[in-house]
Amino acid sequence: MPIELFGLIMPMSKVNSNYQVTIPKEVREKAKIAKGDSVLVEYDDEEAVVRVKPPVRGKRRTFRLGERLTVKDIEDAIEKGRRG
Repeated sequence: MPIELFGLIMPMSKVNSNYQVTIPKEVREKAKIAKGDSVLVEYDDEEAVVRVKPPVRGKRRTFRLGERLTVKDIEDAIEKGRRG
């Protein structure tokens, strides 16, 4: 159910008992938010607003650091750490 705020028609959501909010369809489409996406949620003290920022899209950068490890290498390192 949209409301008018400062002369703008804005979609409205309700917080459920688990403190979850459904992002209205028109907002999801504009922000290109899809099922399973993680979004950044922040509160702006100066403006007293909650902002939901969509995920950053694009190619992920990866780096190869050091040597390739096997499962056994990792398990051995964990065991060594437990022993001190």
